[in-house]
Amino acid sequence: MPRLKYASVVRVVVILGLFCLWLQIMLSASGGGMYRDGDDQVPLTANPLTEYKVTDVIVPYTEELMNSNDTSEQVLALVPPELHKYLTVHPKNSSVNSTERAVSKNLTEIRKAIQRSNEAQYIYNEDIYGPVQNDTIIIAIQVHTRLTYLRHLIVSLAQARDIERTLLVFSHDYYNEEINSLVRSIDFTKVMQIFYPYSIQTHPNEFPGLDPNDCPRDVKMQQAIKLKCINALHPDLHGHYREAKYTQTKHHWWWKANRIFNQLECTTNHTGMVVFLEEDHYVAEDFIYMLNLLRATADRSCPQCEIISLGTYLKTYQYHANGDKRKKQMTLNYIQQVRMANEERRKRQDTQWNFQVYPNLYGNTQKVDITPWHSSMHNMGFGFNRSVWHNIMEIQEQFCAYDDYNWDYSLLHLSQNRKNQEKFKVIMSKGPRVFHIGECGIHHKKSNCNASSVISKVQKLLQNAKPYLFPGSVTATVTAGGAKHNKKLTKGNGGWGDIRDQELCTNMTRIGREQRRYNYYA
Repeated sequence: MPRLKYASVVRVVVILGLFCLWLQIMLSASGGGMYRDGDDQVPLTANPLTEYKVTDVIVPYTEELMNSNDTSEQVLALVPPELHKYLTVHPKNSSVNSTERAVSKNLTEIRKAIQRSNEAQYIYNEDIYGPVQNDTIIIAIQVHTRLTYLRHLIVSLAQARDIERTLLVFSHDYYNEEINSLVRSIDFTKVMQIFYPYSIQTHPNEFPGLDPNDCPRDVKMQQAIKLKCINALHPDLHGHYREAKYTQTKHHWWWKANRIFNQLECTTNHTGMVVFLEEDHYVAEDFIYMLNLLRATADRSCPQCEIISLGTYLKTYQYHANGDKRKKQMTLNYIQQVRMANEERRKRQDTQWNFQVYPNLYGNTQKVDITPWHSSMHNMGFGFNRSVWHNIMEIQEQFCAYDDYNWDYSLLHLSQNRKNQEKFKVIMSKGPRVFHIGECGIHHKKSNCNASSVISKVQKLLQNAKPYLFPGSVTATVTAGGAKHNKKLTKGNGGWGDIRDQELCTNMTRIGREQRRYNYYA
């Protein structure tokens, strides 16, 4: 009997130990994120103000570059051999790799390099593909440090039809020679690099970076006032203080849009589309064709459509080879199809990734929706022209003053508060041409960031959809949008209460157009 009691005690101790270990892992995993819903209970590590030390030595801000060399043979098999060069990661001892040199640069050198590049407005390959025309499609790509994803985005862009007629504008908030070398090696179209000049990298110990006298995120306002930290009187709507790594994304997007529309010499009279992509996107080979087709459709059927969207986050595109099942599916509406596909997959216990192809999404005559623009549904691979930008500029204070660290939700707030005007309307392709391949980032905290597995599945999707790309026409359906489309934003997600962020945002719109300087050497 004592032996049984001893075994029970040991069992209890072991169970308690495992529970404590699990609890510790869960707490550490949840300690680094700020979510879109503005949840007050998100724990984010913040040191007391007294732990900060002001020094005269400015340490260059460095960030780990995501640049894995794990591109699988399965992925490479579907990439033309002449494009493998964009996926090649050079050894660290190679002269091509300049990561160490970028890290060793001091802030003065980085700032000067950024200033020279921005002043020069140099367009690579302009001598081959000609100057930027007023109707040239500009593809604006926001780049941070996820070089692995950027390589695959470039490969997908290289395979797009008519890509040589575009201008790729890579907008960086992290200066790195390895990233620069990759971008400048592009030879299939015109390329420009612009560098966000107010980054955390160039301002590591001062605003817009993290000032040593900034208030910790989670400190209460009364305590912040006692600490006499800089922004004590300006917490966000949830009572939290700013975090530079989150505010930077919104600042960068706004600066990039202002830079392209208002400041570059080559866009002085530009009236064409500007399409917004990010480093972890992947495009179909007909995405430019679809952009033009949707623009022509909007001109005929929806003159009030301001925005075109080519991407979606919905991950269910089921292709059925069985003719009877296909006829049955075609009679169902879109949501029913998604639910039916999910139910069938659960029954089969199919564990494979669920990017597949619906026949009515990718077909000879494909369907598009005309609906109110919503940030979380239509913010990927979307574009607009200068006339829409002018509408945004008329109420730009709505963007800069709105307490939300997300640029897309801030744009949605602006859309919902246009005086005597309806919300922005979007024409979107139900069969997406832009895909999200990023498994890691600000809103994605996965421990296994295997780019190849996701990219391989997108490649297979596009391979299955290949017969249906470049459709002859599209059928537009006007919808009022669901409850999520029409729900009025009552408050933001926070993270943007600091008056310094709002003023910096506003000041970005006051910079005039700049002439190119030709004394720049790449």
